[in-house]
Amino acid sequence: MTTAHRIALLAALSFAVPVAAALPPAVGKPLQAAASAVKSGNTSAAIAAIGQAKAAARTADERNKVAQMAGYVYNRAGQYGKAAAELESVGAPPAQLAALYYQAGSYGKAVELAKRAGGENMQILIAQAAIKQGHYQEAVTAYNKLIASNGAKPIFLENLAGAQFKAGDKKAYLATTERLVRVDSSPARWKTLLVEAQKNQMSPQAKLALFHLMSTTNNISRPEDYQEFAKLAIVNNQPGIAQAVITQAGGSVASDPMTAKLAQAAAQRSAAAAATAPKLAANPATAAQAGGAYLGLGQYPAAVAAYAKAVAAGGPDADTARVFQGIAQVKAGQGSAAKSTFAAVTDKSGMKDIAQLWQLYASTHG
Repeated sequence: MTTAHRIALLAALSFAVPVAAALPPAVGKPLQAAASAVKSGNTSAAIAAIGQAKAAARTADERNKVAQMAGYVYNRAGQYGKAAAELESVGAPPAQLAALYYQAGSYGKAVELAKRAGGENMQILIAQAAIKQGHYQEAVTAYNKLIASNGAKPIFLENLAGAQFKAGDKKAYLATTERLVRVDSSPARWKTLLVEAQKNQMSPQAKLALFHLMSTTNNISRPEDYQEFAKLAIVNNQPGIAQAVITQAGGSVASDPMTAKLAQAAAQRSAAAAATAPKLAANPATAAQAGGAYLGLGQYPAAVAAYAKAVAAGGPDADTARVFQGIAQVKAGQGSAAKSTFAAVTDKSGMKDIAQLWQLYASTHG
């Protein structure tokens, strides 16, 4: 449920249909007509009937009953400011009034009443009112307080991230999105991080690892991404991955002339990669190539072993081998080992950022 829906529901649940019985006919009958009309969706007739009842009301009790029905009718009609004013005149509780004034766009009044009412829902209303007024840093502070006192609920983290984004604090926004992924690792949550990561300059190997993560989290949809993923996989001796990617793309993407050429190249190289993988794995200098071949073949334990040999050999490509070793470990169900492998990637290689994203994935899956 979104925060807006939560606030609207808070206002709606505060209403019960007022009782029009035990009132003089001049007041009671119009109120009954108002209740009947609003129930059938005829809010104009209901408002007209409220006017008749209001003109006939003489005692404090009669005016109170009319105001309650008027608040109910105006709320159903979406005229929240009028509903709030009617109910405020008869001493309605601050929480109900705050929700109505918020929906009416009277944020200052809503915040004033919410502070009097207190409670988690009112804290949320205060934070959201700050966003509506463009006071983004105030909203950040409010949501951080909510999280500190009530825990890192997804709705709090989601709105905190939104406030940080609008405040221009990109670093904090991404950090909160990572926290959100830890409590809700759905594809939609991952998409925010991965789309942002795609904007960064990175090596071809890092981009290939990013595409692997996009695929794993079901976040590849653009034809150009399928094609680039396939190209990078072929170049890095992962032709089996390229074949799988093209198959996954399907439809018009798979039938595109460029994709057809990639599919042909992947098929030709896949058989050769399978045949040469054992020999390549025996040599530490070529073990990473063997790891790519095994990864594409779905032989994950063999891929892990080949990449481990490449890592042990050291050299400038050791971190690249570590990242793909970790990916193979994730696919082999070795989540704990994968986290350790990703954590060992250094800052010097240009692979650290993607390693951290994969480490986050491994932390949220097993």
